[in-house]
Amino acid sequence: MVGTGENPSGPSTPSAFAAGIQPYYTLNAAALGQRYGSVSFEDVHGGVLDLLPQAPARVLDVGAGTGRDAAALARRGYEVVAAEPVSELRQVAQRLHPDAGIRWMADALPALSRLEGTFDLVLLSAVWMHLPPTEREQAMERLAGLLSASGLLVVSLRRGDPPTDRVMFDVPAEEILREAAQAGLRAVRVVEEGTDQLGRAEVWWQTVVLHKEDA
Repeated sequence: MVGTGENPSGPSTPSAFAAGIQPYYTLNAAALGQRYGSVSFEDVHGGVLDLLPQAPARVLDVGAGTGRDAAALARRGYEVVAAEPVSELRQVAQRLHPDAGIRWMADALPALSRLEGTFDLVLLSAVWMHLPPTEREQAMERLAGLLSASGLLVVSLRRGDPPTDRVMFDVPAEEILREAAQAGLRAVRVVEEGTDQLGRAEVWWQTVVLHKEDA
């Protein structure tokens, strides 16, 4: 249903992404809620705030984790759908943000098979680097299809050597731009975020903002 972002009759297809990262996030869900909540949405995404659509608008947070970004977007007046494949993270998110009015879904890239309709903003915050190369083309095509005619896709990329305790890849912004172009998306902005907000010396960030080409 367009109003909820859900397709109740459609299956939720687990991907290699969801299966590959689930043990780490399952075991650490509570601690991650505290860690991610220690920095604000505005601090993390300050380089793109001026590009956000005017509320009210429909927003999809993919890989929403413990809900920091979804809750901040809801407070800004958006209708927010949050897709997160790990049930333990969804439970933490709903406990931390019980009154945010977010619609939570168990769904994951590359298929996002339970979603219908389009969104004015699609956010992937620290998500894309979990996708193996074989799933990225399908994922980008699916995300392009979820964008409204004037919608924006915002992808933040964790850079640096991947950790050994979960599935992760170092994906540069240039690769995202190539994949996006093949899916009919063009760059609005590339932000070099620089140092990590959580103080990890080995981690740095880039953010890519994309939109559909004019028909």
